[in-house]
Parts: sequence; structure tokens; C-alpha cells
Amino acid sequence: MDNITKFLEKYLTPIGSKLAANRALNAIRDGIALSMPLIIVGSLALLIANGFAIDSFKNWLIATGIFNWLVKVNNASFGLMGIVSVFGIAYRYAQSLKIDPVSNGILALASYILLTPSIVTKDMVEGIGYNYLGASGLFAAILVSLLTTKIFGWFVKHHVQIKMPDGVPPAVASSFAALIPGFVIIIFWGLVYAGLAATPFHDIHQILQVILGKPLSAFGGSLIGAIIVAMLTSLFWFIGIHGGNLTGAIMSPIWLGLMADNAKVYAKNANAVMPHIVTQPFMDLFVYIGGGGATIGLVISFWLVAKSTQFKTLRGLITAPGIFNINEPTMFGIPVVLNVKLLIPFLIVPALNAIIAYVAMSTGIVHATVGIVIPWTMPPIISGFLATGSHISGAVLQIILLILDTLLYLPFVKIIDLDQQKKEVENA
Repeated sequence: MDNITKFLEKYLTPIGSKLAANRALNAIRDGIALSMPLIIVGSLALLIANGFAIDSFKNWLIATGIFNWLVKVNNASFGLMGIVSVFGIAYRYAQSLKIDPVSNGILALASYILLTPSIVTKDMVEGIGYNYLGASGLFAAILVSLLTTKIFGWFVKHHVQIKMPDGVPPAVASSFAALIPGFVIIIFWGLVYAGLAATPFHDIHQILQVILGKPLSAFGGSLIGAIIVAMLTSLFWFIGIHGGNLTGAIMSPIWLGLMADNAKVYAKNANAVMPHIVTQPFMDLFVYIGGGGATIGLVISFWLVAKSTQFKTLRGLITAPGIFNINEPTMFGIPVVLNVKLLIPFLIVPALNAIIAYVAMSTGIVHATVGIVIPWTMPPIISGFLATGSHISGAVLQIILLILDTLLYLPFVKIIDLDQQKKEVENA
């Protein structure tokens, strides 16, 4: 067991540490997180608009005009995920590089609008479709925000800026400081837009969807992809690195995009078959029940078999956070981190959750997640019911997974509890 720990610390810890310290990945994670309040509000509007799967209620919403109002709310929140993310990522990345985050965020936002093709009506009214401003634009948002920040940072580093006298207000000075890099950035993205318009792809959104979107969605939306990511998350947690933050920074744009596809289908027909099984809610609410490693089963196991004084005390402290999917107290209190005796279930349990949930949803036994974002702190059973569009099957599946997870953790909890009892007897 010591050899396993040493092997993981030697080879996995350096990789995890570098990825965890990567400024670009952290900016993607934190930038997209800025859109979460809007996504949750939009998801709630979508859930209500579909009448909580009650046809008579939905018909009443349509007849009264409330349905159209809820759709507008959804578009003005959920539908702005991409455009909010491009500003958020650029802002966070600039903060990490210690350059003006507001000016950089505005330039990234302007560049994103510049690259996005317009829609012209018969009356020659020009606009941009919600599909480009929402989840479908996430790949472009990430590329534009990161590259814009790099260019802006180069000008700042080399002092290629207009510097105003000391007495000038900071807001005015910042505006003039951003003038030269802003000019170069806008011209650069304008040339990119013109160049892409002459190709069969027409715009950056289409080319990124072909080059990145389809391959990454194929992996991220597959059962194999879900299993691999779940186990990697557990491995990083095991060596003391926040696995959810690390893998989420890479996979969340993919899962959010797949979730948005489901939301579009669900908005049109609440009873339709969802195009994707693996989405952000699928991973958060069915694979990671209780947090990374699905540790709520571990918490329940301590209530069932723990006899040592230490674990009896700890279980009271880790239960409340565990119910709300906050598992840091469990990770570092038990601890799970670097505890080789818990490594096997910590890896296997979320992988089995992914397999069972995927099979149940793909066969139609359980309704797939419908593209509604439920806060990850929502307790199990309630979250499963809401995420599947108010279908009781989602809640039932979570109950089954909780029971299974607890049974898998039980024998390993008995082992570490016996060890702890022996230590307490020796100390006494």
C-alpha cells in the first residue's frame, strides 16, 4: 500500500500540481462560473415553462401567455452563457496576470461579437442569434478570451501603452492605456473574421465545432469518457488536489454544451427523448453523489458501522456538508486523502454510478437529465427529481445509487474503524 501511495505521489502529483496551478485552466473554470446564477435562473424558467411534466399546467401557461414570458427569461439568462463566459474568462485570466481585467474583458467581449456572424431580417434589421451567445459559443468564448488576454498582456509587459499624467483619474488612465492594445486586438480579430468568411466554415463557431466540438463532445458525452473523468477526479482528490476543480475546468464546457442541447429539445417537447445522457447535471447529481468519489455513501457507512471514538465524533461533523455535496470535511477529516485503504471504493464507486445511471437513462428506465441546471449543493433525491424534468425515476435512481454506494464503502470502513479502535486502545 505504501508503494501505491509513493507511485501516485511521484507520477500523478506533479501533473496534478501543474494543472491545478495553470492560470488558463483556472480562468476558464472561474470565468464560466460567473454565468452560473444566470444558468440556474434560466433552468428554473425552463422547468416551469414545461409545466413540471404536467400537460394541463403547461397548456394553461401557453393559453395565458406566461409560457412566452418564461421562454424570454430563459433566453435572457441561460441563452447568454457564452457571452458572459467570454468576459468572465478574460477578466479572471487578466487578474491572474496582474493586468487591467475590466479593459481586457471588454476587449474580449467586443472581439467575440466581432467574430460572431450576424442575422439580417427581411426588414434589414441586424442581430445575433441566441445560439451563438449561449452554450454553443463556449469554445469560441474560451479561445477568444485566452488569446485576447495574451495579446493584451504582451503590450502591458513591453510597456506599449499610452501613459497619462499622475493627476488623471484612474478610469480615464486605464481607458487610454488600453487604446493601443485594443486597436491591435480588434483589427486582429477583424482580419480573422474576414479570413474565415472566405472559407467553407464561414465563421469561428463552425470551425471550432468541427475541430474541437465534435471530438470532445464524443468523448465527454460517452460512458467511457464519464468513467475516465470520474476516476481521474478521484485520483487527484486522493493525492490532495481538488479533483472536481481540475477535471471540471476541462470538461465543464463540453458537458454544459451537451446540457444546452438537451435543454433545446426539452423546451420544444417535454416528452422527447434527450439527445445526450452525459451532461453536467448527470455528473454532478448521479455520478458524484455527495461530491468527488460519491462520498455520501462513505458518510452513511460511518453511521452504520463506526465504533471508534474518533469516527463517531467525525461522522456528526461530516454529515451535514455531505448531504449538500460538500465533501472537503470528509476528504481531510477521515481522511480520504492519501488513505490507501479507501482508494479502491473511492475509485470504483463513482465509476459504477456512471455505468448504472447511463444504462438506466439510455434504456429509458430513468428519464435523462433535461438540460436544467440544479445547484450542485441540492441534496440527493430532490435533485434527481428536478434534473430529470420532475420525473420520480430520477429520485428513485439516486436512492438506489445511495444504497449501492453505502454497501460498497461498508467493508472498507469496517477495516479502518477496527484499526482506529486498536489505536485508541493502545493510547489508552
